[in-house]
Amino acid sequence: MQLTHYTSNFKKRTFPITLVCDNVTNAPNIGSLFRMADAFGVEKLVLCGENIQLGRKVSKTSRATEKVVNYEIYESAIEVVKEFKKNNHQIISLEITDKSQPIHTAKFSTEKPIVLVIGDENFGVSEVILNLSDNVIHIDMFGQNSSMNVVQATNIAVYEITKQLF
Repeated sequence: MQLTHYTSNFKKRTFPITLVCDNVTNAPNIGSLFRMADAFGVEKLVLCGENIQLGRKVSKTSRATEKVVNYEIYESAIEVVKEFKKNNHQIISLEITDKSQPIHTAKFSTEKPIVLVIGDENFGVSEVILNLSDNVIHIDMFGQNSSMNVVQATNIAVYEITKQLF
């Protein structure tokens, strides 16, 4: 028998993970990030960029999880990341660089809360934030394309991190 929201036996849990979105502004992506944050027990979602608004498109995609997920909105992702770093969080960016580490080889520490930074699909995580990061991770891909949808990539990353923290 297929289980529903009301009959599944998943235990509710929150992980010490804050997801910082560096200029992810597309409403369906933001809605999907809310849904993912709820599903994986992300402690907080921080949306950064100009003119981020939670409207009907976000709500439709999020399936109302924006009402239960702890979130904040700021203009500058750089300032947000600097503040988290100053407050002893480990900063992990999800980006393909010449120095990034495949996510499946990364070991995520339980010593400090995690800030996972994701970037805009066109420009990725800013260079300044990459330089502030304690670790930069990527997802190995085997096709012609060198990127995937930001929400899909974030789902994979948060799954891997929570799997290690569980």
